[in-house]
Amino acid sequence: MKIKSVLISLSKPAGDSSPYFDIEKKHKIKIDFCPFIHVQGADAKDVRLQKIDFSNFTAIIFTSRNAIDHFFRLADEMRFTVPDSMKYVCQSEAIALYLQRYIVYRKRKIYFGEKEAEDMIPLLKKNPNEKYLLPTSDVLNQDIPDALDKSGVDYTRAILFRTVSSDVASQIKDIKEYDALVFFSPSGIKSLFDNYKDFKQESISIGIFGHSTKQAAEEAGLTVNFFAPTKESPSMAKALDDFLQ
Repeated sequence: MKIKSVLISLSKPAGDSSPYFDIEKKHKIKIDFCPFIHVQGADAKDVRLQKIDFSNFTAIIFTSRNAIDHFFRLADEMRFTVPDSMKYVCQSEAIALYLQRYIVYRKRKIYFGEKEAEDMIPLLKKNPNEKYLLPTSDVLNQDIPDALDKSGVDYTRAILFRTVSSDVASQIKDIKEYDALVFFSPSGIKSLFDNYKDFKQESISIGIFGHSTKQAAEEAGLTVNFFAPTKESPSMAKALDDFLQ
């Protein structure tokens, strides 16, 4: 079946430089965007129920920008002044640089890896005596706790925000108006069925990014028609372009 319309389960990219816009013109199809999930912050009560006291920690491990936003939001809400002595270990330089929104970057002890959770292990081993706080969502890539456990450091996970299903059905009444759907997380797959409880794939093509998302899709009974990342298709845009070819 010829693909005429594709729904990407993300917010529409800002500007005009997204490769999806190039694909739309190249293949003469319609590509729409709609986020299937959104982040909902925890409140001070949620933190206390987890028996988390920010003052007990000497270092923080940040694996996302959302984790930074919600830690500092809650610190302010709970009237906790983050001490200048606090150390920060970030999964990547981009995450580390995002700290500039909240602290004077050059005056703090900040360490960062290349990109993967494993990259943080040498940094953590350099500071083995710190008490680390790991702010996360309720959904966490298993690579992160595996890497921390391997490092042998003392860390405590705190769930400071949650990934929840968005109300997609109020915006898109009939999901079957699309010939292809593209998902980037297991939470996105869950949202599909939260919004369209009787969803049947039938002739709809499904594009998936990431192995955990692929597993969630298959467990939900979906057939994956195109997938990224692979050696040939390192991005979802490339996988979609190849599939349309």
